[in-house]
Amino acid sequence: MITVFNRKELVSTYNMEEQSEIRNILSQNKIDYDIKTINRKSPSPMAAGSRAHTGTFGEKLELEYEYTIYVKKEDYDEASYLIRDVKPR
Repeated sequence: MITVFNRKELVSTYNMEEQSEIRNILSQNKIDYDIKTINRKSPSPMAAGSRAHTGTFGEKLELEYEYTIYVKKEDYDEASYLIRDVKPR
């Protein structure tokens, strides 16, 4: 089980296809991972969000979601090696 104490950030991306490819590689190699998805436009307790006030005109919608993939610290080197050929999109 991956916890906040035994994990290390492997990659952070805004691209859904890239995170999907990385997750597939990790799964095929039986490496446990955890993914955190953040909607950058959603309201939070500290910020009410901006969509209701400004809409999305002029914004890059592909940057709306951020995907952060974590692996166990002991699996980091292997996972990093396995995803070395995944091209950023």
